[in-house]
Amino acid sequence: MKPFLVTKFCFVLGCTAVVAACSPGTMEKAGIPNGVPVTAAIAVQKDVPVQMSAIGNVEAYSTVSVKTQVEGELLRVCFQEGQEVEKGDLLFIIDPRPFKALQRQFEANLARDSALMNKAETDAGRYEELFKNGIVSQQEYDQYRTNFEALKETVRADAAAVVNAKLQVGYCYIRSPINGRVGKLFVNQGNVVKANDTVLVTINQTKPIYVTFHLPEQKLLKIRKYMALGNVKVEAILPQNEIKPVIGELTFINNEVNNSAGTIFLRAVFANTEEFLWPKQFVHVAITLTMQRNAVVVPAQAIQTGQEGKYVFIIKSDLTIEYRPVIPGTGFDQEIIVVKGVQPGEKVVTNGQLQLTSGSKVEIKNDSGRWAQKASGLNDQEMVTYE
Repeated sequence: MKPFLVTKFCFVLGCTAVVAACSPGTMEKAGIPNGVPVTAAIAVQKDVPVQMSAIGNVEAYSTVSVKTQVEGELLRVCFQEGQEVEKGDLLFIIDPRPFKALQRQFEANLARDSALMNKAETDAGRYEELFKNGIVSQQEYDQYRTNFEALKETVRADAAAVVNAKLQVGYCYIRSPINGRVGKLFVNQGNVVKANDTVLVTINQTKPIYVTFHLPEQKLLKIRKYMALGNVKVEAILPQNEIKPVIGELTFINNEVNNSAGTIFLRAVFANTEEFLWPKQFVHVAITLTMQRNAVVVPAQAIQTGQEGKYVFIIKSDLTIEYRPVIPGTGFDQEIIVVKGVQPGEKVVTNGQLQLTSGSKVEIKNDSGRWAQKASGLNDQEMVTYE
């Protein structure tokens, strides 16, 4: 019997050791969580923008394809590709020498014919007096008068030719018609170019700049309503710069609906002083119509879908879970408005819901991956920073 008692006693001690090893304090020291690991956030109350979203296309505010109006050798290119230019800046010089020679010829013709006209005018005046005194015939007077009138029209034609020649010389110096940024050079210096033939370079005005997009025609009445009330803010969000959207204003709604697509064309203008937006880019567009005041907001990942509808898991003060049906509203920027079901300041589970049921015990996991021992261990910044 004694061996049996010793064995029984050893078994009891072993069980006690196992129980002691598995006690909550020992599990906590070993780094094993007391409850289901979750991440959490605090429901906040704030003003939320009422927005519509779309995919937009960036377009230059103005585009000019520069061509020459005269034929000749491209004598000089006065800019670097990609350079920003202002209205009036010199871009190209076409060899002006042939046009200047032609101008001097027309000016000489004008001077010659002007002298002949002045003499004809004097002769016509003298013969007019002689005709009045009966010294010369009507035919002789009419001949001198007609010669004067013909030379006067010749002088007018010569003057017009001089003006046109000066224009041709001016066309040899091609200047930028707008403020903008030049693109790729299509014709290099030294080539002979023809009038109104080849595009030399394209200039895009990028400050300001347009973003165009389409919305379903069902949104038209609402957009027109808020445009009538004031400026409608539009944000253009670049894929690589989602934190800092570019702010613009809705300026144009097309006067017809695209029947084939059921959409309406809209356009917003952006100052684009830092040139974040570039022609032909695709951007995410957010149109802010108004603000919803004092809305209760939670991260989008907190809202779950069950057989009975939408719900969230609320973390109570004792770190147990409460199942809570909710009525969600509109979503924006990875957040969702909760119309009914959550109060400001309540903690909601944002990750780990699959392991939870109502009444489950949880441990709140912070961003660095360590287990938080208490709910208060998750500070406010961590609560409202959503990934």
